Amino acid sequence: MTSPDSAKPVISAKDLRLTLGEGPAAVEILRGIDLEVMPGETLALLGPSGSGKSSLMSVLSGLEQATSGSLLVAGEDFTALDEDALAMARRGRIGIVLQAFHLLPTMTAIENVAVPMELAGDKSAWDRASAELESVGLGHRLTHYPAQLSGGEQQRVAIARAIASRPPLIFADEPTGNLDASTGDSVVDVLFRRREETGATLVIITHDKHLAEMCHRVVTLGDGQIATDTTGTSKITSAEPA
Repeated sequence: MTSPDSAKPVISAKDLRLTLGEGPAAVEILRGIDLEVMPGETLALLGPSGSGKSSLMSVLSGLEQATSGSLLVAGEDFTALDEDALAMARRGRIGIVLQAFHLLPTMTAIENVAVPMELAGDKSAWDRASAELESVGLGHRLTHYPAQLSGGEQQRVAIARAIASRPPLIFADEPTGNLDASTGDSVVDVLFRRREETGATLVIITHDKHLAEMCHRVVTLGDGQIATDTTGTSKITSAEPA
């Protein structure tokens, strides 16, 4: 395994906390997370249901605001931003792949990938979208709608959408959770190959220990805290951004 370049962390969290609810109904979801993730690293977050791993991903990706602590993501102080500013900060910095795909059903595959980039002002959005879909094996499905695609194809579109703008950081929350084993393996291969080719940092939420062991690091959460932080067995190497 080749380690990521030693540089400034792309994620730096210190005493990160998340509390939902108020007063007697308040529940502390994250209880003082300290975590650094280096550029080009692949990191798996493991843990049982209720351990806080999905909540941690939501905070690290800017989908949820931390209650307290410090959080720097791709050079931006996420704890100083409100909801609208977090949405702006994600643009160009963060790509997200979710278990449920979240493709717009009234848009074709290429529209699902290109339109978000176009709205962000990328003049090459359509060319990039076409090239990215080609790279994930869907060059022949550009004009198909999500309902015309298999689950694995829909997840490939979601991967293309997350990676097309070349963000330095990609989050994937149970990306194979809605897929059968064979299709899931194929999607994982695509995700890791594109991550390697673009040099992005990848953080994966998963219950799959085999998938976790493909990563540089495996962080296990328990009761809102980091229980273990170990080196994985990944043979994946970092790459320069494409």
